[in-house]
Amino acid sequence: MHTSIRAFVAFVIVLFSPLTPGADAVTLTGSGCSVSTVGYLIDLAKEYEKETGVKMHIVGGGSPSGLTSLGADKVDFAASCKGPSPKSSLDFDYIPVAWDALVFIVHKSNPLNDLTPEKVMDIYSGSFTNWKQLGGPDMKIISYISGAGSMGGIGESLSKMVLKGKEVSATRNSSVQASSVAIWEQLVEKTPGGFASTGFSSAKKRNVKMLKVNGISPTKANIITDRYPLRRPLYIVMKKDASPETRKFIEYVLSKKGQFLISSYGMVSLPEVK
Repeated sequence: MHTSIRAFVAFVIVLFSPLTPGADAVTLTGSGCSVSTVGYLIDLAKEYEKETGVKMHIVGGGSPSGLTSLGADKVDFAASCKGPSPKSSLDFDYIPVAWDALVFIVHKSNPLNDLTPEKVMDIYSGSFTNWKQLGGPDMKIISYISGAGSMGGIGESLSKMVLKGKEVSATRNSSVQASSVAIWEQLVEKTPGGFASTGFSSAKKRNVKMLKVNGISPTKANIITDRYPLRRPLYIVMKKDASPETRKFIEYVLSKKGQFLISSYGMVSLPEVK
């Protein structure tokens, strides 16, 4: 066979072969809690992709959005800072993978440094509408929240830990936004009067001030020892019939290497809390 003909035949075989490299590459998609995605999941997924070749696609959107997508089989797993409840799907497994803390954030220029849980309640009830009432500047409070029942894991933590079972609802100091802490954090970054609740794991990556609670700073060391009073778990949620590929990724997150990486991102890993 002529050399040029042999070369053409070889090209055609490679072009149309079903064994073309990468054709069978595994892709995993995760969605949910923005505290988790910003705090550790995006970085950890990149590391897993580099080590295994599995293509990882991670998006935020909030815990409710991630759990809804998981239930509709639109994602392989969901990140959640919202724990299981009597209303949770029986098809879901909630796996604790790290520790976080509920924190309260203001603009970097706000001179206020400390709040009590009682004062947080007064902000969310609408009793306080100006930072001057809290010992801060004469400036309107703009409290970023989501619609009733859509505050996700942050709303759940607020209700249980601070608001004595009450849910966050709109008041005269509220600005209702999408149900994602990433939105609230970004708004506080650029709004001098802004206020929001979020997670330590993502807030530390933003240009915001995290307030002390009862004089205790939300630091990694204080969260580990439970000195800072608002510690809470973060979960990865999968279906009970999750694929082997999904289970392998979650095993990686829980492995010694995965937990080391979570800690290296400035978060609190599972082994660090005795």
